[in-house]
Formats: sequence, structure tokens, C-alpha cells
Amino acid sequence: MIDFAVRVIKVADALPETAAGKHISRQLLRSGTSPAPNYAEARGAESTADFVHKLKVALKELNETSVWLRMVCRAELKKTELLNELIDENQQLCRILNASVKTTMTNDY
Repeated sequence: MIDFAVRVIKVADALPETAAGKHISRQLLRSGTSPAPNYAEARGAESTADFVHKLKVALKELNETSVWLRMVCRAELKKTELLNELIDENQQLCRILNASVKTTMTNDY
């Protein structure tokens, strides 16, 4: 997840210095760098409920990041081809965390 966050940082830094570019850059930085530390927190959770909660927070931030990345594409702030890999990785991370939440809830509740 840290590598994903680093790629998000690079995209955010490459956005144009327009009002929209600056706004989206800040939002993308916030949501795109948040899942890694939230996942780290989940790994050190004090209970199953705490683990699930922290994974859900990381998943929520990934979902938000997906929206910002799609906005960047649709507003043509960066070439879509350059972002396709990052968008795909975001979707994969969402599927992984979602599966972890479901598995944990099925096995422990």
C-alpha cells in the first residue's frame, strides 16, 4: 500500500497549478495516502472489531481515491493512459480489503 501511496503522491504533484488542479491534488493526497497507515493500524488492532473498523476506514479512503482519480481523467487533467494502472491497482486493493473484512466477519462474528 505504501507503493500505491507513493504513486498517488506523484500524480498529485503532477497536476496542473490551476484552481481545480490544486483542489483535486490536495484531496487526492489526503485520501490516497491514508489507506497505508490505516492498514498498518489494522494490523496492530486490539480486537477483531477494531481490525474490521480500521480496514473499513482504509477501504473508504480507497473508494474516495478512486473517485478523485476518475475526476482527474474526466477533467483531462492528466492523460487517462497514465492513470489506468493506478486506477486498476486501487480497484484491486479495494477487492483485497473488502475480502479481508468479509472473511474476518464471517469467521469471527
